Amino acid sequence: MTRKKVNLAYIVNDSARKATYKKRKKGLLKKVDELTTLCGIEACAIIYSPFEPQPEVWPSPWEVQNVLSKLKRMPELEQSKKMVNQETFLKQRIVKAKEQVKKLQKENREKEMTQLIFKCLGADKVQFNNLSVTDLNDLAWLIDQNLKHIKRRMEKLEEKNDQMNQGRSYMVAPSPLSLSGRVPKNEEMALMNGNGNEAMQFGETNLIMGFDLNP
Repeated sequence: MTRKKVNLAYIVNDSARKATYKKRKKGLLKKVDELTTLCGIEACAIIYSPFEPQPEVWPSPWEVQNVLSKLKRMPELEQSKKMVNQETFLKQRIVKAKEQVKKLQKENREKEMTQLIFKCLGADKVQFNNLSVTDLNDLAWLIDQNLKHIKRRMEKLEEKNDQMNQGRSYMVAPSPLSLSGRVPKNEEMALMNGNGNEAMQFGETNLIMGFDLNP
């Protein structure tokens, strides 16, 4: 069962807000404890609440004071480098959400134009007069991107083919004679001399050489 999405807004009901506070505070302190244990770091938490007369500190007042002292010893620029308040945090989330929406819009637009290309290549007739200037520009851009991708792919294949052909050029054609002087099986060659009377014959396993000694 999926968890219900929480509406991130101020809880108007006092009892519901107090119950949420206790639950969330307990979870927050548990997460900080896990973070210090798993990563071996120093961390602290100070929580002010209208439901309690004194602020709650974790893990102890002395350890909180130790962490704060280390923070104060740092240069002011370093102290505020990664500090965010609620307003800044929400702005960062909004920026990330906008970037994600923009990315999804671009992907959807590319899918839409791709379907239009398939219709053009298929039996469906597309009335280009009904397309807007934006549609035509996006369609032209997508076609150009696909052509560039095809060109790069072809260049890689040609380069690979050239490397294979270059490798074959360095290979030496095998000789009918092996290094041991024996002729490969089922292979026979005859080399005739100038008079045509004698021959060199390569039998199946033996080498027979004849010479014409007549003047």
